[in-house]
Amino acid sequence: MGFGGMGGGLGKMLMKQMEEMQRNMERIQAELGQERIAATAGGGMVTATANGMGTLVDLQIKAEVVDPEDVEMLQDLVLAAVNEALEHAQTRREERMGEVTGGLNVPGMGQLPGMFR
Repeated sequence: MGFGGMGGGLGKMLMKQMEEMQRNMERIQAELGQERIAATAGGGMVTATANGMGTLVDLQIKAEVVDPEDVEMLQDLVLAAVNEALEHAQTRREERMGEVTGGLNVPGMGQLPGMFR
């Protein structure tokens, strides 16, 4: 069953809103790609930096932490810094995308806050 006389206008309005949402999502994704989110481990001995899209873009390791006798510690510090940077990037991405999607729950993308208000 259709929307009667409102069908065409409602459909055009929804299409316009979807196109605007798509443009906003593309803009936010571009902005997230430029953002830098850093996390450290070992008191700043290891710093991992990700962009807002969750891609690791830099990894700094201070020479003092490189000990051939304790490679496992260095591995642990790198993992801790990288995981923290990626977690922060994911949180930031979800916050920014929530600005556009507002609450829609999309399979594979998780909860998109605020879509249905």
